[in-house]
Amino acid sequence: MYDATKLVLITERSILDGVTALIEAGGATGFTHTDAGGKGSRGKRSANRPGIGGVMSNVKIEAIVSDRAQAEAIITAVADRYFAHYSGIAYIEPVEILRPHKFAV
Repeated sequence: MYDATKLVLITERSILDGVTALIEAGGATGFTHTDAGGKGSRGKRSANRPGIGGVMSNVKIEAIVSDRAQAEAIITAVADRYFAHYSGIAYIEPVEILRPHKFAV
């Protein structure tokens, strides 16, 4: 197993494309996103909230990168660009991965 860093962003589906573009621009080789619901400072959000194409719902976006500095740079770029006007939570955590070549640029 090899050490790596996972970044997690939970935010509004309407900015998914912009957030994932910043993740890729930051050097991540890929990401996963899933529908997300919950309760926070901006109230309750359903993973299945009505709206055109579910744009009013939240998503959880995860990416694995080779080190903490890279993860911090990505979530800082996302927060600086979006979190003043959109809901968002960001955190990083250490992980152990099996195939490190999948996450290196």
